[in-house]
Amino acid sequence: MLQEQRKPVNDATEFGKVAVLLGGRSAEREVSLKSGQAVLKALCAQGVDAHGIDAGPDVLEVLGKGGYDRVFIVLHGRGGEDGVIQGALETLGLPYTGGGVLASALGMDKLRAKQVWLGAGLPTPPFRLVDAATDPATVIADLGLPLAVKPACEGSSIGVSRVNQPAEFKAAWERAARCDASVLVEPWIGGGEYTGAVLQGEALPLIRLETPREFYDYEAKYNADDTRYHCPCGLPPAQEAELQRLVLQAFKALAGYGWGRVDFLVDAQQRPWLLEVNTVPGMTDHSLVPMAARTVGLDFQALVWRILETSMERPA
Repeated sequence: MLQEQRKPVNDATEFGKVAVLLGGRSAEREVSLKSGQAVLKALCAQGVDAHGIDAGPDVLEVLGKGGYDRVFIVLHGRGGEDGVIQGALETLGLPYTGGGVLASALGMDKLRAKQVWLGAGLPTPPFRLVDAATDPATVIADLGLPLAVKPACEGSSIGVSRVNQPAEFKAAWERAARCDASVLVEPWIGGGEYTGAVLQGEALPLIRLETPREFYDYEAKYNADDTRYHCPCGLPPAQEAELQRLVLQAFKALAGYGWGRVDFLVDAQQRPWLLEVNTVPGMTDHSLVPMAARTVGLDFQALVWRILETSMERPA
């Protein structure tokens, strides 16, 4: 695993010509376009020679001919957050922001992430991998109700359902299966929903999320005006510090590097349960990493600069 060691950049010319990859072809395309435009604007405002590229089928040809020195990845979901573009950039010899191939692939795959965490002794909800032949009664007997049903390889809560009654199981599985062939089922854990951002080896202050919706779904993440974000999160300092250590452990267990975000729950008994890692988190006006960064004095421009610095720390 690459070791985290910040190498501050003081002059925008040190970055050279920067490609900002945005858009792409995943289910999170629209969010990526918003994130990418915000990142591009912040870089250009600081004198960085940055250029936005909507990552289509010809993206490698565009990068290869463009004379770029490095890449700021703002592609969410498949193709951008799963190790595919990271591997291609390494083949091209282009340094890039954030986690490498392994971290990206593991972070995108909730099943493999959970298996790694379990192997490392980290807390994550018990689960079942289900398919069309699965008997809902056996899953409910194992895990109880309510249940969370989710595609293993999607982000932004796409395809996620809460199952409160056995009759709801089939429709929830079908919804998730339309997004991915692998479908996970977990107990629905009540309590507080939290997220912890990581930047260059440090855990930022935690954010506690509240929504009047059934859960923090796509609408609550990107469109709703009634989602509440608490930072400071309201936990006692010692408990927050302990959870920040867990965030770093979870991130590093998946070979995370540079920046990212770890989502987790804290149940009524104050036990934490890891859910997933985002290796290319959102950077929109509703996004969580910029919120956490502001609490430690990093405005959006400073945050984007720090993220771009992570491309300098990794050799091509």
